[in-house]
Amino acid sequence: MNQTPQSATINCIHCGTANAAGERVCLRCGAALTAVKRKRSIKRLIVKSMIRILGLTLILLFLGYASLITTSDPILPSQEEEVIKAIEVLERKGFSKEAFVLRRIVRFRATDNWWNRYIGHESAYAATNFPFEVVTLYPEFFSEPTDEVERAAILLHESYHLFGHGEPKAFEGAWKERRRLGWVNEQYYLTPVWLSVRESTRRWAPHLFECGEDGRSDCTDSQR
Repeated sequence: MNQTPQSATINCIHCGTANAAGERVCLRCGAALTAVKRKRSIKRLIVKSMIRILGLTLILLFLGYASLITTSDPILPSQEEEVIKAIEVLERKGFSKEAFVLRRIVRFRATDNWWNRYIGHESAYAATNFPFEVVTLYPEFFSEPTDEVERAAILLHESYHLFGHGEPKAFEGAWKERRRLGWVNEQYYLTPVWLSVRESTRRWAPHLFECGEDGRSDCTDSQR
């Protein structure tokens, strides 16, 4: 007995009966089968369009990433050692997610890429290109911090950008976590990095400095 190949059948959406591909109505219930063909064609068209869009997006992301790398210089081996020490501080203090991204995913650069040069930036210790996970470390990152803890504080700030957060969230989050990191007022309050970061945090997250009788004290000091 000859049977219609499975690939040449159309299942009725009403009763489930397998009908030959050339049939217009279901042999069992009489429902129209053209709607089934149309739905399958639309579904295939949507899937193909999504694949094309995804492929184009990945190509553009790769080209963008490559352009950031090729238009900037890598950090020196001696500088890389300093970065690794700072990441190790983050790991010891429990910032495992941030340390993983910084160690395994980020590409560290020593000079601005074309995008950083185009948009410009204020004086900073580092700059992050999200979602490419490229971090530019400026000379001040290596010269101004007094130790690896202060460099870890800077990298903690940049890790917020690596996860897609803007400056307000990055300054607020890093400032709140500074005591957990070991970057404390008692030891670092007069260092250039501390003074610079505190001033920037006051500007980007002013609500953290609205405590005390004068309404201008650091609210996080009471969270010890």
